[in-house]
Amino acid sequence: MVTGSRERAEYKPGKEKFSKLEEAQEISGKLAKQAKENKLMHSVVENDKEVIDEGKLLGESINQNISSFVPDMIFKNLVNDYKLAKQLYGEVIIRKLTGYEPGFIERNIKIPEFREELRKRIKEKVKKLKQEGLLSQDGEITDSGLRLSSLVLYAEELDKLRMKGWGEKKEKRRDVYGDKKDYAPYKKTRYRDVAVKQSVKTAIRRQHSELLKEDLRIFEREKKGGISLIYAIDASGSMKGEKIGVAKRAGVALAYKAINERNKVGLIVFGEEVKQAVPPTLEFNEILRSIISVKARAETDIAKTIRKAIEMFGIRKETKHLILLTDVLPTKGRRPEEETLRAVSIARDKGITISVIGINLNKEGMKLAKKIIEIGNGRLYKVKNLELLDKIILE
Repeated sequence: MVTGSRERAEYKPGKEKFSKLEEAQEISGKLAKQAKENKLMHSVVENDKEVIDEGKLLGESINQNISSFVPDMIFKNLVNDYKLAKQLYGEVIIRKLTGYEPGFIERNIKIPEFREELRKRIKEKVKKLKQEGLLSQDGEITDSGLRLSSLVLYAEELDKLRMKGWGEKKEKRRDVYGDKKDYAPYKKTRYRDVAVKQSVKTAIRRQHSELLKEDLRIFEREKKGGISLIYAIDASGSMKGEKIGVAKRAGVALAYKAINERNKVGLIVFGEEVKQAVPPTLEFNEILRSIISVKARAETDIAKTIRKAIEMFGIRKETKHLILLTDVLPTKGRRPEEETLRAVSIARDKGITISVIGINLNKEGMKLAKKIIEIGNGRLYKVKNLELLDKIILE
């Protein structure tokens, strides 16, 4: 018979081994996740059409506010009222999910044999997405699905980007690493900054027989100041579908170009509340992941968005610019227009300029937009052709 205190019967080596096992499993899990992401990236880079189509399908489902893929429900909606289903899902989802053109489906939806084929294709597609880990067993988009859709969005927009240059804030104070832009009288500096030709010209102009110290000229370099941008996307209900999709692509283009030039980019997604806020950063992947997950719903509160931007910009001494992308007037608050203009005024006092990208704004919306950019010392871009949005936002 063995007796003794239970408190002393503690097996520490076992706990240590268990801890190491947990750590090893965690590392193994991270490596497996990274391998899966690398595989997705490789497929996109290698232009694997099937994988790219899956990414487009998932991305468009987010734009259309489709929360999950339930094959029987999708089939039922298509069969019962195709026109309504087309409004609900959009042509891209219908095409990628079934493999048929929407017009072809509409013409043949009454044929029993075609219906069976349609049901079969939808079920097979959803099953495949689940097997690949892009959808959960409940049909919801997984982290891998979000990652794939963001990679496809990024790759497509990168192909279309035409670099036309982004405005740089230039500070007048000298900097040893800036660009040579002008000449200044000699001060103690590096030898390489002495402008020999300009110094000789100065001596000749002064009719000096030799180069004197007062003739010396140095290159005056301009230092590029920091720029922080915040891209604010209106995610109210009216932006659902194509508008939010184009806004995302433009956001990716803006973020890529600005960050590539070492300017920070932040993101605000707004409706009746600020739904998402990413402070200005140089981490492109963080912005990309946030953009792809944007969904359109509810009302619009622009004043709250501007106040959030003021908070996110902080007190850093740099160029601060807020870009508001919207298609409607503010509808949230007691006096939404007054509150919006008051917020713009506060932002301007804090050195923040504000531009507006208006998508098919009505007369009242255009009037308010002009007041915003007048107070905010920004620019107004009127968008009627959505395909030109990414080009406009890069100007």
